[in-house]
Amino acid sequence: MAVTDYIKPELIIVAVALYFLDMGIRKTGLVKEKFIPLIIGVSGVVICALYVFATCQCAGAADVAMAAFTSVTQGLVVSGVSIFAKQIIKGKEK
Repeated sequence: MAVTDYIKPELIIVAVALYFLDMGIRKTGLVKEKFIPLIIGVSGVVICALYVFATCQCAGAADVAMAAFTSVTQGLVVSGVSIFAKQIIKGKEK
């Protein structure tokens, strides 16, 4: 099973964007290391929510609830992929 089985294809690019956001935050040194995964996670959920709500035809409360659920789950998955990729790359550099 591939990670793409769990991520909507159009949201895979969000994982790449979060990876670069992670690198940018680390380079500034303005944020403690322990808070970066939280920032990446929240950013992933917000970006996915923007996409999901912009593309959904929310006709009722059930549709809004499903869009919110999709936003959170997809945001957390792409954030996890981004952080996992960062750790793999970091491990190969050693």
